[in-house]
Amino acid sequence: MTLLVSAGLSFLGLSALCLSLSRHHQAVWSAPPDRRRALALRAAGWVLVALSLAAAIGLDGGTFGPVHWLGSLIAAGLCLIVALSYRPRAVVWMAPAAAVLAAVAALGSMA
Repeated sequence: MTLLVSAGLSFLGLSALCLSLSRHHQAVWSAPPDRRRALALRAAGWVLVALSLAAAIGLDGGTFGPVHWLGSLIAAGLCLIVALSYRPRAVVWMAPAAAVLAAVAALGSMA
């Protein structure tokens, strides 16, 4: 469950960081982000990446949590690279799916 929570949050965070760049934002929404939106996406991205680390440490402890977090961060990054390279508009439905996956996995790990 830890990997699913961490991977979902990592994917959301990395998606926000990627979409804060005008190149990727234009590929998805055909317009560059204004400065305010880019800063909000960048801040949200870093907060979500930090939350994924906190979730991994909280669920698996300080020994295995960072290791699981790093693996899920790499997996989320690879999925995002493939999605943005071949089908950038897929991020529009992949990000909400990652949010649902992370929420369901977090609820499942608490039960």
